[in-house]
Amino acid sequence: MADDFFASPPPEPPRAGAAMHHAGAPLASRMRPRTLEEYAGQQHILAEGKLLRRAVQADRFSSLILYGPPGVGKTTLAHIISQETKSRFVTLSGVESSVADIRKEAENAGHHIRLYNKTTILFVDEIHRFNKAQQDVLLPHLERGTLRFIGATTHNPFFYVNSPLVSRSQVFTLEPLGILDLEALMDRALSDTERGLGGMKARIEPDARLHLATVADGDARRCLNALELAVLSTQPDAAGEIVITLNAAEESVQQKTVVYDGDGDAHYDTISAFIKSMRASDPDAALYWLAKMLYAGEDIRFIARRIVIAASEDIGMADSNALRVAVAAQQAVEFIGMPEARIILAHATIYNATAPKSNRSYTAIDAALEDVKNGRTLPVPKHLRDAHHKKAAKEFGHGEGYLYPHNYEGGFVPQRCLEGGKQYYDPTANGLEGRIKERLDHWRKLWEEHAE
Repeated sequence: MADDFFASPPPEPPRAGAAMHHAGAPLASRMRPRTLEEYAGQQHILAEGKLLRRAVQADRFSSLILYGPPGVGKTTLAHIISQETKSRFVTLSGVESSVADIRKEAENAGHHIRLYNKTTILFVDEIHRFNKAQQDVLLPHLERGTLRFIGATTHNPFFYVNSPLVSRSQVFTLEPLGILDLEALMDRALSDTERGLGGMKARIEPDARLHLATVADGDARRCLNALELAVLSTQPDAAGEIVITLNAAEESVQQKTVVYDGDGDAHYDTISAFIKSMRASDPDAALYWLAKMLYAGEDIRFIARRIVIAASEDIGMADSNALRVAVAAQQAVEFIGMPEARIILAHATIYNATAPKSNRSYTAIDAALEDVKNGRTLPVPKHLRDAHHKKAAKEFGHGEGYLYPHNYEGGFVPQRCLEGGKQYYDPTANGLEGRIKERLDHWRKLWEEHAE
């Protein structure tokens, strides 16, 4: 058995990054950076002296999780890291791979350490798609150092990746590429005769380059694929040169695609920005985030519900009309639908953003709930108890001493309705709540005098 094992060892693979793509591959695939120097963007983690660059150059890292939107270079960076560290590179898919696949690659990694003294980097694309069992299978191999793990995900790993795996990994966030980064990538692709479009005598006009870099929305793959389509679909001029005009660039990207997953980070981050913009009294920002959600196809009922919640949570008693407007908008979008519902949602959004703010209704109920949950449960005072049953009222004193407020001037009479006189609602001076504060301060003073 041992002889058979050593007679057929796992083959030593070619070095990562060597001849990865054939000539017919898409431009974005052919133009993958091969070194850290060619890699675009992510200077916050890869600039000289930054942690990830130092860790890679010193070959001193164990496991990494690369977190960011599509097309920012997570897979490419993993390939470059394997090349920089002269490691064997193996890829698994979070969608397609199984526990058996993971165990097989871990076993092969052990063989390569013993036979070739070669470290294996196991790259798992879309690691958030692995279930708990699949993620847990990785742990003992990481502990023993059998392999090094790099995971890529578009979902927040602190929510979608198991805590034990996150705790054993360094998490790095990759940001969407900037317009200048994307323009530089296009220029490199147009001049590269080996992997790019350099042999086609193509050039792009500045306004066309800016358009493609803008609508790509930070996604290098989308940008280069659009450039390739524009070049391949444009006829050469009389001089044999392919000139990409703004019109050609616009046609190569018929509609801008917004990165927006209905149940992931983009969904939660955008609605968070929308709510916080209304809370910050910034109608312009709130309208932008609303527009992004509408363009991406977010459920208009979900947006309307958030506006209703904000009307009480962030505006409350400072302007109670906000809740009326929000509820009316929620009801209107139900039977109006898109595209006209955008107008109604904008109406309610602007009202919320420009209304005076108070969160005191929100904090008041939470404080009361905290007392009910953790404090002594207070009995209902006898004068407030139900006195409709005459015999019970007579026997137990229910309703005895109750003062009917409408029998007194102004519809108010000082009588305590809660033992201890705890105050939960502390009104602000904002908007209409300022007038409520004046009344309540007056009443509370009368309660205190009456108690004495």
